[in-house]
Amino acid sequence: MHDAMTETAESALMRVIWSALTTRQRGFVRGGNLARRFDPSVSPFAASKDNSPEALEELAGLIGPGEDHVYLVQAEDIALPRTLVADVTAAGILMTQTQMPKATAPTARIVRLTEADIPEMVALAELTKPGPFTPRTPELGPFFGVKLDNRLAAMAGTRLNLTGFTEISGICTHPDFRGRGLASDLAVHVAAAVRASGDTPFLHAYADNHGAIALYRKLGFEIWREVNVAVVRRAF
Repeated sequence: MHDAMTETAESALMRVIWSALTTRQRGFVRGGNLARRFDPSVSPFAASKDNSPEALEELAGLIGPGEDHVYLVQAEDIALPRTLVADVTAAGILMTQTQMPKATAPTARIVRLTEADIPEMVALAELTKPGPFTPRTPELGPFFGVKLDNRLAAMAGTRLNLTGFTEISGICTHPDFRGRGLASDLAVHVAAAVRASGDTPFLHAYADNHGAIALYRKLGFEIWREVNVAVVRRAF
């Protein structure tokens, strides 16, 4: 069963990127009072306060000519001004952890990743495509990994951070090391750290990624709501 949420918490998750950019992650903001985005070198996520014409035009003003991978993710409908076009739209889900999984010993030693690990982290993300990831993405929150044979075999960390909630992201395993439960171990490890901080862990998945959703259910996550995803650029 999904935990009952307060009206404030429900409201914060409806426009989760906007909520992050107006609370704990204000330090990465570009934009104003109606639309904001992360510093593009850190994350390609952007959001408007609402779907008013004024907010959408301010959002468009944050996206420069030639930028073609700006991500919008929100439970509310995504509306675009005539100056923006979506190259990709998709259905996603937002899941929150409603219960801790049964405690088991991890199958491998988990370590905190550091700046020295960034080249391997970027290479692993480019190979496995867990979602948008740049060399500066780890500035948004801590990342943890498993190293085997002197290689980064798997990693997971946190990304969006808003009052009461922290997102688990970047969960991926190198193909050479799959089937060992490393992604599950790392997700559980990061979720436990988030809970220890007093926040509720949450994550995103594409709605048709049934394998990932089944795994996350085993780790104590339940679907909170469907979300809309759009990758946008300037129309002209």
